[in-house]
Amino acid sequence: MKHRTVKLAALALALAAAWAAHASAAPWYRWKNVVNHTILCSQNSPGDAWKKFQGPYSDSRCRKEGVPQ
Repeated sequence: MKHRTVKLAALALALAAAWAAHASAAPWYRWKNVVNHTILCSQNSPGDAWKKFQGPYSDSRCRKEGVPQ
């Protein structure tokens, strides 16, 4: 019984690792600060004072348009 539990745990771990390896990167967006109009590139919102301005982009410099592969 213990051997079966170890096998199931190993299988679950292998499936989780395969799923994580298959996941694609998140797209990047240009965000604009509503207070001082600063623009930055980020994958997620820097905070409440920031609004999504342009995107998506596939690189961290927000130069290549599109979604990362």
